[in-house]
Formats: sequence, C-alpha cells, structure tokens
Amino acid sequence: MPLARSLSMTSLNGLPQWEDEDLPVEDLLLFEVSWEVTNKVGGIYTVIQTKAKITADEWGENYFLVGPYFEHNVKTQVEACEPPNPAVKKAMDTMKSQGCQVFFGRWLIEGSPYVLLFDIGSAAWNLDKWKGEFWDVTNIGIPFHDREANDAVIFGSLTAWFLKELSCQFDGKPNIIAHFHEWQAGVGLILSRSQKLPVATIFTTHATLLGRYLCAANIDFYNNLDQFDIDKEAGERQIYHRYCMERASVHCAHVFTTVSQITAIEAEHMLKRNPDVVTPNGLNIKKFSAMHEFQNLHSMYKARIQEFIRGHFYGHLDFSLEKTLFFFIAGRYEFSNKGADMFLEALSRLNFLLRVHKTDVTVVVFFIMPAKTNNFNVETLKGQAVRKQLWDTAQSVKEKFGKKLYNALLKGEIPDLNKILDRDDITIMKRAIFSTQRHCLPPVTTHNMIDDGNDPILNTIRRIGLFNNRTDRVKVILHPEFLSSTSPLLPLDYEEFVRGCHLGVFPSYYEPWGYTPAECTVMGIPSVTTNLSGFGCFMQEHVADPAAYGIYIVDRRFRSPDESCNQLTQFLYGFCQQSRRQRIIQRNRTERLSDLLDWRYLGRYYMHARHLALSRTFPDKFEMEPSAPPKTEGFRYPRPSSVPPSPSVSQHSSPHNSECEDEDEDERYDEDEEAERDRQNIKSPFSLGVLPQGKKKQHGEYRN
Repeated sequence: MPLARSLSMTSLNGLPQWEDEDLPVEDLLLFEVSWEVTNKVGGIYTVIQTKAKITADEWGENYFLVGPYFEHNVKTQVEACEPPNPAVKKAMDTMKSQGCQVFFGRWLIEGSPYVLLFDIGSAAWNLDKWKGEFWDVTNIGIPFHDREANDAVIFGSLTAWFLKELSCQFDGKPNIIAHFHEWQAGVGLILSRSQKLPVATIFTTHATLLGRYLCAANIDFYNNLDQFDIDKEAGERQIYHRYCMERASVHCAHVFTTVSQITAIEAEHMLKRNPDVVTPNGLNIKKFSAMHEFQNLHSMYKARIQEFIRGHFYGHLDFSLEKTLFFFIAGRYEFSNKGADMFLEALSRLNFLLRVHKTDVTVVVFFIMPAKTNNFNVETLKGQAVRKQLWDTAQSVKEKFGKKLYNALLKGEIPDLNKILDRDDITIMKRAIFSTQRHCLPPVTTHNMIDDGNDPILNTIRRIGLFNNRTDRVKVILHPEFLSSTSPLLPLDYEEFVRGCHLGVFPSYYEPWGYTPAECTVMGIPSVTTNLSGFGCFMQEHVADPAAYGIYIVDRRFRSPDESCNQLTQFLYGFCQQSRRQRIIQRNRTERLSDLLDWRYLGRYYMHARHLALSRTFPDKFEMEPSAPPKTEGFRYPRPSSVPPSPSVSQHSSPHNSECEDEDEDERYDEDEEAERDRQNIKSPFSLGVLPQGKKKQHGEYRN
C-alpha cells in the first residue's frame, strides 16, 4: 500500500502540500457550486463574490465557480473565454454535443475567477428522467409545481454530469474538490456520491430551511430546538421535499460546514449532523491611506442626509440637526426575524426616556426594507420641492445682498443693514416662510404602500403612536425600497447612506451570519446586533468588551423578550448620551475591528475544510493530524485602556459632560497608542508560504 501523503496547513498557491510528490499539486481542481454564482438572490451572492479574490489568489487557474446561466446576468457580468484546462474543455464539449448549453468565462469581479454556467432551460427536456433518477437514488419526490426545486434537480444533474465527465479523464486520481452551497446546489453533491465519483465534497448551509420558516412564524425556536417533530413541521409548511434535499446533501458530504456557531447548533437539531468546520463570512477590506478618511466620509454623507431631513420635516423642523442622530435598520422585510418588532418597541421606550429627561437630542430612524409600493408619497416629494425652492430663494437674496455689500465696501462705507434689503426682498422671504407651513404631520413613509392596513411596521407605528409629532424626540421614516443614487428623494447608495448614519440597529432573532452589522463595522459605524446572530457570536468570541468598540450585543437567547427590549433601549439611550467626541473615538475603534472580518484572515477556515475533505475522501493518499478546525487563540481584542465611551461602562446623567470630564478623557485616550496595541493583539493574516523541503509541519502550527 502506498504511503499516505501528509497534509500540512501551509500551502503553495493555496494547494495542499504533502511529502510524496507523485501527484503534482497543480493537478488539483477546486469547483465551487452555487445557484448564486453571477446570480444575486440573497446573502450567499455576497459571500461568494467577496471570497472569490482570496480563493483565486490561492488556487489561480485551478479555481472554478459553477452556477446557472441567465442571459441578463451574463451580458453585464461575464467575459466569455476558452477554458485554460483541456480536461474542463473536453467535459464541456461532451455535454454540448448532447444538447446542453454550457458557458465559460471570467466573472468581472475582484479576482476575476473562471465561471462555468449551465443553461437550465436547454436541459429542461431531461427533467422527468432526472427526477426519476433522483427518486431511485434518494426516494425524494419533487412536486411538479415547485419551480425552484425542479430547477435545482436540473442544475444538480448537470453539475454531477460535468463532474463525471471530468473525473473520467483522471483515471480515478484524487484531482477534484467540489464545494456546494445551500440546498439548491445539493442535488449535484448527492448524485456525485451516489455515482461514487472520485470527488472530495463539501456542503455549506448558510441557514437551514426549516429554521427560517419556524422563526418567521413567531415560534420560540431556540428554547425548543430539541422538541420539534422535524418531518411534521416541514410537511405542514409544504417544504418536506426541500428539507429532504437539504438533509440528504448534509449527510452525503464528506465535510459539512456552516457559517456560525449559532447555526451549527441549529443544524445539529434540524439536520441531525454536527458541522465539521464553522466558516465565518468575511469581506474584502480596503484600508484608507489616511487614517481618518472614513470620518471625513461620515461628515460628508451625514450632510446629505441632513438635506433630506430638512425637506421631509419642513414646517416641523423645530429640532437642531447638529444634535440629531441617525439610526437605521436595513435588510429583507422579515418583520420578526430581522428584529423590526423589537426595534420599534425599543424606540417607543427611548422616546419616553428622552422626553422625560428633557434632552435636546433628536433621533431620526430609517427603516430601509423593501415592500410593495405604488410610487413616491406626494407629501414626501413636496417636501423636497419646498426645500429646493427655499434654497433657491436664499441664494437669490444672498446674491443681491452680496453685491450691495461689495459695492458699499468698495466705497469705504459700512452699509446700513436696515436698507440693504429692500421691500421686494422682504416680500420674497415672507412668501418663502409661508410656503413652509403645513397642516399635517411629516409622513412616516416615503412611498404609497400597497395594503398599508396590513403592513406590520406601519401597524406597530400606529400602536405605539410614533407619528413624528413635534413633541416626539424619536422620528420614524420607512423607506420601503432599496437606496439608489438616482432617487429623487434620498440620492445616496447604500454604502454612502450607512457612512452618513451614526448607528445601525439589527436586533435579529434569526440571523445565521449578519452582513449588515459587518458592513457597518468595516465602515467605522457602530452597530447593534444580538447573540442569536452569527456576527454577534463571532464578536463576543473575539472582543473582550464589544460595546467599547461600538458593537452592542443584545441578549435574545437567555433573556425574555421584554428584558431584551429593555437592554436594547438602554443601549440606544446610552448612545444618545454620548458627546460628539466620544462618538468619534468609538468610530475609530469600530473601524479597527475590520481586520477581524477580512477574508485574508477568515479564508483559513475554508482552507481547513478543503484539506479535511481530501483526507476523508482519499485517506490512502492524504492525511491530517489531528482533524481539528483552526483556532483563534490569542486573537482577541482587549478592553481599551482608556475609559470606553460605551454607555455599558460609562453612563452620564445628561448628554453634556463637564469640561473637566472632557479633559480627563483627553489625557486617558491616545488614538495612536490604542491603534498600535490593537495591531499587536491581532495576529497577521495566515500567509501562504512554501514549505521548506524536508520539514513537515504539524497540524496546528499554522495558527496565527
């Protein structure tokens, strides 16, 4: 029996290294399969798109993404080219000769990875045959009316067919790793295993099907994980066949991964298998050359939001925009899963606290959640028109005033300010003031909602009475469509809008990872998350005092809903009490956490999953010792040495601090010193170095 090649976690170009070089490492091919390759449906698209660069850097020409072909996506995102690998080209040609349309090219994103796209429509005539074969293998029947499941069968059958044609060219050598994302791609994995193809398989679930359905139904999910009759629950929701596809994929995979510890617990009960590796989601982090450039961007985009506020609240603008904070929640319109229900209740309590303490701070809260609408609200459009008209009036009067002042100064005279504005100017200004009078409250939504009587956000606003009254210190604006820089109302892209806000609030009940707070973090914007989100659990593990770094974690797992809501209210109220300087310090700390979320660090978990799959699939060829996932020991931010500006540590009775307190804080806080300490606490990203000849690394030595 040949000696097994010993895998080390150090790799050359991302490929595993072993001591026996009979099989060249460059022969290994990595295929990543997902329905969301070049096809944006949800968050998995973001995972694959952002991870592509580091994976392409590791694997080079040996990395391929596999997805469905949609012409409108390919025309704008893919550059056609010939496959560089002759084996891949031959497998494609074989499928094309039998009537299947297969497209190859480079995806025009960072890293420019190769993509292999199957035209589902061109192979649809095989659907009945492939559904029959899938039934023979799994005893899972697919209803004819479930379009998504039928497409998954076609896509999976094409993927398995391609892998079979490809593996036949390698004479059984262990050359292929196939990584499948979510149940839509899982059919390909199941068929590959049933055909005993020499392919190392990995399956990643980003959220369980049943978990999402149960949480959306307002069921006490996490306290009853071990009590559910899984088959019954899936059947009642008419997703039993999908659930079976997902569970079969999980159990057929050589390595099963999920995106967070909280989803790992969920998968253990819903899918009956513990994940082998937890693979957190990352982002491509681009650092600014100037340390505080992100602070300048915050000021610039905050001013743009303030312009919108001036128009939206015309006639009721009796609060200072300099003392106004902008909070927001964004994402899919899942009222309870995304925590919008708890957020609204907390806002009602926050409004009460701010009014009772007679604070001069005002909070404007944006709900960026797409819903069905007719068009823009007329009153909202009118507000922006009134604002623009006032601006034009002020500019014309200012120009006339400036000319008169200029001419008087040229003559060496101090102008009579009572005469510098004539009667016409006064009349114009009076008419402008009269035009700002309104006889209704500023609208709580920017669009005309379809069926607003049954809209959960609007119904809750009616119940708690947050109607943007003058006496309310919390104002609410529902923007029921995604942001766009071409919008006539709020002409900002999502990233620009986030940078202009002060706090993102995401008190989710069901959030396997949570890209929204992660995106806030890399942009230096503090955020609220929960210990039921993957992101929140990740930050609890890596940061000793998350609140000091602008990550407020609400306990929704071990507290009652009312206690969680009170905790969220205290977080929001404490944030309102911070001085401007404290918020600036906190944003600096928040931005420094972005290194934690960089794929250059988090990519090691995917690398470990691939190595583990090789050692399990081909134990006579590859081995690992021991097969434990990579740890992050030592990778933990300490509490800042200066007094944290977080309200969890430092509460003030009023929004204003004394000068002495500010001076003390100046002495305690040193931005450069804290930043250097954090850089030392965070280890360098896992480097991909060449293994010195004759030296064999033990598993665990790669920890950083």
